[in-house]
Amino acid sequence: MAPEVSPLNRLTVAIEPPVARVSLKNPPVNIIDLPMMEELASVLAEIEAEPKLIATVLRGQDKSFSAGVDIAAHTAENVSTMLEKFHGVIRALVGSRKVTMAAVHGNCLGGAAELAMLCDIVITTDDATWGFPEIRLGCFPPVAATALGALIGHKRAADLMLTGATVRGTEAAEIGLATRAVPGDKIEAAVEGALEHLQQQSAAALAIAKKAIYSWDSIHFDKRLARAEKIYLEELMKTEDAHEGVRAFLEKRNPMWQGR
Repeated sequence: MAPEVSPLNRLTVAIEPPVARVSLKNPPVNIIDLPMMEELASVLAEIEAEPKLIATVLRGQDKSFSAGVDIAAHTAENVSTMLEKFHGVIRALVGSRKVTMAAVHGNCLGGAAELAMLCDIVITTDDATWGFPEIRLGCFPPVAATALGALIGHKRAADLMLTGATVRGTEAAEIGLATRAVPGDKIEAAVEGALEHLQQQSAAALAIAKKAIYSWDSIHFDKRLARAEKIYLEELMKTEDAHEGVRAFLEKRNPMWQGR
C-alpha cells in the first residue's frame, strides 16, 4: 500500500499499516508551537481509532527531533492554553493502545524530550542532545516533573531539571531516558528492526502488555500531571522571575533574577 500523507502544515504523516509515521515539520528546529500541538492531537486521535495500526513512530525532519515548545507560548497570555494543548497531546500519548516509538536525532529539548521520553521505545543517535532547559527561563517542565523520576530515578531527574544540563544520546540511553543509542547512520535500521519485531506480535497482546508494564497508568499519570499544572499556573506563573526569564529569552538578553 502506498503511503497516505495527510495535508498538514506542521506534520508529515505517512500511514503504512500496521505503522503510522509522524514527522515534526517546523523548520529549522521543529519548534512545537500551538498549531503543531493541535495537529498532533488530531493525528494521534485518528491513529488511535484505526484498528489496522499497531505502532506510531515520531521523529523530526531535517537536523533535529525538536528544540522544544515555542518560548512565546510560555508568556502570561498564552501559557494556560499552551499547557492545555500540549498536555492533551501528552495524555493521548500516555493513554495510547498503540506501541509508540520515538526516533531522535539532533536536539531533543524541553517539551520535545518530554514527548520522546514517554514513548514506549526510544531510539536515539549517540550524538543527539537531550535536556530540560526550562529552569533557565525561570520555569520547570511539568511532564518531566511528573514522570522523569520514574524513568531515570529521582536524583538524576532532579539534576537534569534543576541544572538545565544536557546529555548526549549515549548517556540518555545509559540512564534510561532512551531505550538505546546508535550511530547516526544506523538509526533507520534500528527503527525498522524494532518495527519488524513488533509486527510479528498480536496487536491485542501488545496493547494489554503496555497497560501492565508501566509503573503509572493513564489515570494516575493524569492526576499527577494535573497537580504539576496547578503548581505551574498558580505558583510559578505568579513569580516575577518566570515572566522575566521568558521576556529575557525573547529579547535575547540575560535574565535579571529577583528571587521572587
